[in-house]
Amino acid sequence: MEKDDRLEVFRPEQGEGGGLPLAESNIQAGFPSPADDFIQNRLDLNEHLVLHPAATFFVRVAGDSMVGAGIADGDILIVDRSLEPADGRVVIAVVSGELVVKRLRRTEGGWLLAAENDGYPPIEIGEESDFEVWGVVTNVIHRL
Repeated sequence: MEKDDRLEVFRPEQGEGGGLPLAESNIQAGFPSPADDFIQNRLDLNEHLVLHPAATFFVRVAGDSMVGAGIADGDILIVDRSLEPADGRVVIAVVSGELVVKRLRRTEGGWLLAAENDGYPPIEIGEESDFEVWGVVTNVIHRL
C-alpha cells in the first residue's frame, strides 16, 4: 500500500462553550442591511455537524488523494463511527495498520478503497487483507 495521506485524530469538544455568535437574518450577496448589526442567537457547530457525539471524532488530513471529493490537505473531517459503511461513502479505514481516507466501492470481487485523484491507485480489499472501517465521513471543514 502506498502511503498517500496521513490522518491526525481528535475528539469533538463536549462542554459549555455556548457556541459562536449567529446573526438573526440570512446574509445577502449584496450590501448588508444596517438593521442586521445585532446578534440574536448562538451557534454551536457540534449541534449542526455532530449527530452522534459519543461515536464521533475529527481527523485532520495530510495529503491530496481525495481532492476530487472536495477533501484537501489540512482539512478536518467529521467522522461518525455509528453509521454503516456502504458503497460510495467516504470512510476512514485502517489498512495494514495505516489510517486512510478513501471512497468505499463495491466490486464484483468484493470491496476496494478508491482515491479521488488519478495519481493514486485504488486499494483492493481481499479476504486476507488487514482492513477495518473506522467510520463514515459526514462533513468536511476547510478554509477558503
